[in-house]
Amino acid sequence: MESVAATQETPRRGRKRLSIIDCDIHMPTARDEVLSYLPRHYREQIDTFGMRLPTQGAMYLNGAKGGIMQDQSFPQDGKASSLLAYFQTEHLDKYNIEHAILTGLGDYAIQTTPDADYAAALCTAYNNYGIDHYLANDPRIKSSVMIPKQDPLLAAKEIDRVGSHPQIVQVISSNGAEKPYGHRFYYPIYEACVRHNLPFAVHVSMEGIGINNPPTGAGHVNHYIEYRMARTQIMMAHLASMIFEGVFDRFPTLQFVMIEAGMLWIAPYIWRMDQDWKALRSQTPWVKEPPSEYVRKHVKFTSQPIELPPDESLFLPLMKSMFAETNLLFASDYPHWDFDNPFKSFPKMDDGMWDRIFYRNAAELYGLPARRSETEGASA
Repeated sequence: MESVAATQETPRRGRKRLSIIDCDIHMPTARDEVLSYLPRHYREQIDTFGMRLPTQGAMYLNGAKGGIMQDQSFPQDGKASSLLAYFQTEHLDKYNIEHAILTGLGDYAIQTTPDADYAAALCTAYNNYGIDHYLANDPRIKSSVMIPKQDPLLAAKEIDRVGSHPQIVQVISSNGAEKPYGHRFYYPIYEACVRHNLPFAVHVSMEGIGINNPPTGAGHVNHYIEYRMARTQIMMAHLASMIFEGVFDRFPTLQFVMIEAGMLWIAPYIWRMDQDWKALRSQTPWVKEPPSEYVRKHVKFTSQPIELPPDESLFLPLMKSMFAETNLLFASDYPHWDFDNPFKSFPKMDDGMWDRIFYRNAAELYGLPARRSETEGASA
């Protein structure tokens, strides 16, 4: 979403010409084309009973018009080619996006069913559909491996199956979970991530749905805005779990990406973890460094939705405190209702910081090349 102050900012002409990397995009899918990738018995079950998945939208809603911006009207002809053409015009070309990171094709509800075999079949179907219909037809599009996280061995198998594809750049899971992500239950997933040099990303969604735990420690909430506020506390629990369970000591090359959970809250949370670690470090002796060091070395954050402090003078100090210049990635959350326009969503910052957040941090994380305009200029 854009603040009043932010919408008054005019993008600098030089920046507007520079391409960017958008790290949180939700492409719609052509349902019938996806289902054609499923085994016959699952297709027959879906024809008879529906998708067999608990849903977040039916329980908590998601902003306006089914969670989509009101001015976005994706084609309804059931063809992936039409969806792709619309996406290319309305987002990639419009905002000069050089690399677009899809944060999972398919509904995160796949990760809420107790039937792990069915979840694995759906993940395979969505991953194959994305490779065939989107990645093969536009090199700007990169994607994330959808995994059946409720069964880490099956999840690792899916990562091994598609993780070496050159346009697959990370593994993704929902924020809603049965256990905090530092738990050893998930180690097979991290072993597979390391084998393929893929970051492990967690995207807010599915908190309290299906097999996942309630969205707050006090239980379920009634309204979407409460649900939305509760997501940050769950992401906090995952981050502390990853550090204090020793995941980054066991997997020293693993990168952890936190998507759509906000960003400025991270600064005081880091301070709190460092402060308490000094007094309690004897209980977790395998944690060798202050938590802030693990965050600086292993954790990336996406920008949307941005918390803008009423006192704008607080913005840059908080950005510095959360290592934004090296660890923050721009994300628009297209086409969702709280979309962040890359030209208007941030307060003013210097060109170096802007360049890191809108391109270089993501390029380094995902192993993407420098801007075409820069390499073409160098070779001219």
